[in-house]
Amino acid sequence: MPGCAARTSTMLVSVFGRDQPEITGSLFRQLAAFDATVVDVEKMRTRDYITLCAHITTPKADGYAEGRLRAAVHDWAVSRELHAEVTPSHGMDDEPSYERQRSHVAVVGHPLSARTTAMISAKITGLGGTIERISPLARRPVTAVDFLVSGVDTKLLRAGLSAMAGEVGADLAISEAGLSRRARRLVMMDVDSTLIQDEVIDLFAQHIGCGQQVAAITDAAMRGELDFQESLRARVALLAGLDASVVDKVRAQVRLTPGALTLVRTLQRLGYRVGVVSGGFMQVTSYLAQHLNLDYNAANTLEIQGGRITGRLVGDIVDRAAKARLLTQYARESGVPLAQTVAIGDGANDLDMLNTAGLGVAFNAKPIVRAAAPATLSVPFLDSLLYLLGIPRAEAEVAQSHEVLVAH
Repeated sequence: MPGCAARTSTMLVSVFGRDQPEITGSLFRQLAAFDATVVDVEKMRTRDYITLCAHITTPKADGYAEGRLRAAVHDWAVSRELHAEVTPSHGMDDEPSYERQRSHVAVVGHPLSARTTAMISAKITGLGGTIERISPLARRPVTAVDFLVSGVDTKLLRAGLSAMAGEVGADLAISEAGLSRRARRLVMMDVDSTLIQDEVIDLFAQHIGCGQQVAAITDAAMRGELDFQESLRARVALLAGLDASVVDKVRAQVRLTPGALTLVRTLQRLGYRVGVVSGGFMQVTSYLAQHLNLDYNAANTLEIQGGRITGRLVGDIVDRAAKARLLTQYARESGVPLAQTVAIGDGANDLDMLNTAGLGVAFNAKPIVRAAAPATLSVPFLDSLLYLLGIPRAEAEVAQSHEVLVAH
């Protein structure tokens, strides 16, 4: 009819099978013969197998033309020992996926079981969400995947999945899709039992023979059972009289957490600012900050007079409230909104900081901290934080290849 727009045919072409050289170009040459226009395309590779989907339109909407296209794609697939489907896709333009509310659900398992994956998928569906894509982030030493979910508000999704976090046997982080996910540009870390494997005050105490006594107080403080300031002053008092040369010995004992250097180097390579805020001591954190080239460093300072530790602290104590204040201060100095900050720690004195950050992560934390933190990591590899940020292992490979313990 004169003046009417020409009808078009809209189809979804799906190809499955073992990946082959130049498979994408070869498929689209087949489609080009029918003057196809690409509306959307996606290719995913899992080991040696691929899923390649193309949402296309063709200028002819008659059944004969569609049949010829189906036959051509079928013959092409058979010649390459692939499976192909061509199906009508009416209505696919009504609500493009990139215009819907979308969220990322990062899942880290060690291992990631089928039961866990089933539970997460069922919860997403039960909340009204649609899983658009599942992408791999890492296969070793942990398994990490990313669910792209549409159709459900991110806050509702976070609340629903967080409520079942203790049941699924995996760590979860839920964030809005879009550029803001990668825009988190300041990462602040606790030091003891987070960046490093040790509790520094316990190492000092071992040199004066009261290691067990101090360790018991430290553990109770990290569980939130003791006031942090009071417990810290009591523990530091037990160090009175130690020769200042012990500082160098403690530095030599400190062990980075597995994956710590990879995490720091990868974040720095991607343009993040990275710092530490610690209830420990500047005498050790300054050493770490120098070797890791950190942007920020805050901790308590042991008083040393006449070549000996006095058993007192100098200046204000870095406690639970101070950690949150320092995160806010460093974000302001960096020009980074708090919504684009990340904090990670393990103890009760980290909770204010974790809940102030855009993403707060409890790392192998005490139960009270795991229950109150927005996200958790329960694997022994600190670089798993990258996966919660949506950064795949491939982007960390260069940094990881250079990972060594801090030189002593």
